[in-house]
Amino acid sequence: MLRVLVTRPEPGASRTARKLEAMGFEPLLLPLTETMALPVDATAVPDDVAAIAVTSANAVRHAPGDLVAVLSHLPCHAVGKRTAEAARQAGFLSVSEGLGDAEALADDMAVAFSGKTIAYLCGRVRFAAFEQKLKAAHVQVHAAETYDTLAARYSDEAILSLISGKSVDAVLLYSAKAAAAMQALARRPPLQAAFEKTRVFALSARIAAALGDSAGHAMGIAARPDEEALLALLRARP
Repeated sequence: MLRVLVTRPEPGASRTARKLEAMGFEPLLLPLTETMALPVDATAVPDDVAAIAVTSANAVRHAPGDLVAVLSHLPCHAVGKRTAEAARQAGFLSVSEGLGDAEALADDMAVAFSGKTIAYLCGRVRFAAFEQKLKAAHVQVHAAETYDTLAARYSDEAILSLISGKSVDAVLLYSAKAAAAMQALARRPPLQAAFEKTRVFALSARIAAALGDSAGHAMGIAARPDEEALLALLRARP
């Protein structure tokens, strides 16, 4: 049975584990990042905000109630299905669902909101291209940072116990921060043998690039930046 390391944080990690089990794989849960809510001043939101953009489900999960109350009546543009579901659960009333690509969402919103102001619910750690594209199209972006992403820390002993001292066949990477953490983890002398032949499956080329010179591992990059494409890649491995 293929042993697959899941590096995303909860609650997504357990959801992914159930999918892997249904596919006949053995999931090993080792979240390499964790999220922490940040204080947000809802009164700082500009009065002329015309819409909301969300590129991470965590951004709405961590959004405080008073911020949601201020913004929930506005059209909310979510990057993909999972983020759209989280936005609806948080209380946003009108949510449109993108195809899972943040840059494509920026392109769409750039056309619709040129000369206007949008609120961007986001994390402190994020990919800059989304905001850069909007600003280049004369969209004013008010970034409301609702959460931070921190690296999780594990001892060598804890990791070896988790993987039962055996080699890991595959690892799933969902963020550049997790990829950098995986690179450092695989270099630790007590762990090198376990990850020597591990195949890496990344959600995007940007995430794969964060592995740096560890990219000598067999690498697969999802055709789209969503989990369905990532798991399809894992299923179709040679």
